[in-house]
Amino acid sequence: MSIGRELTELYGIIGYSFRDISYLENAMTHSSYANERRGKGIYPSNERLEFLGDAVLEMVISEHLYENFAGKSEGTLTKMRQYLVCEKTLAKIANEISLGEFLNVGRGEELTDCRKRPKVLADALEALIAAIYLDSGRSLEFAARSVILSLFGAQIDNCPDMQKGDFKTLLQQLVEKDGAALLEYRVVNEEGPEHDKVFTVEALVNNNVVGKGSATTKKDAEQLAARDALALFGISV
Repeated sequence: MSIGRELTELYGIIGYSFRDISYLENAMTHSSYANERRGKGIYPSNERLEFLGDAVLEMVISEHLYENFAGKSEGTLTKMRQYLVCEKTLAKIANEISLGEFLNVGRGEELTDCRKRPKVLADALEALIAAIYLDSGRSLEFAARSVILSLFGAQIDNCPDMQKGDFKTLLQQLVEKDGAALLEYRVVNEEGPEHDKVFTVEALVNNNVVGKGSATTKKDAEQLAARDALALFGISV
């Protein structure tokens, strides 16, 4: 098994000190570590905490968006929330606070770079949120909300305005968050007579195909390719 960094180092990073550190110990216990140490007094895996943290996170983000984006429609708020709580965003935030370094993982998983895996990081962040919620007295009014909004602040400020239908704009905004990533569209096939052609377009990020769409105009095919790409990145539109 492999033990992560001293857990109390995390206090200063997240701005919260646990009264009962067992909640945090449980949150940082990956299933592989729990399985290797089963029956030896080790905490169960963080999977149950992940379940609770997902609900706590969605509630806090939903309320914050409702209160602070009064001009946005229900559909737009839903898309914003989906972006904020998707695996990619959670993993990004977990990476920013080096959360993977605090995880206790099994010997085999350590060899596979488990600590860097997006799903593992996203799950650990949700488990951490649940641990804070439970440790602080099961209230959203203080610690849990404060930590969540602090961790997600930059993502909320730069959240794509999810206007339904303009999938190309949404995809461009998402790609721009990765800095130098290049988004482009390429026509890969044309079928049918001149008056009734069907165009197939691929969306590429850094020359990697991330989406494909077909339509009777290149513009519409690009929109469909962008929508396909958004789905690949975990954004439901």
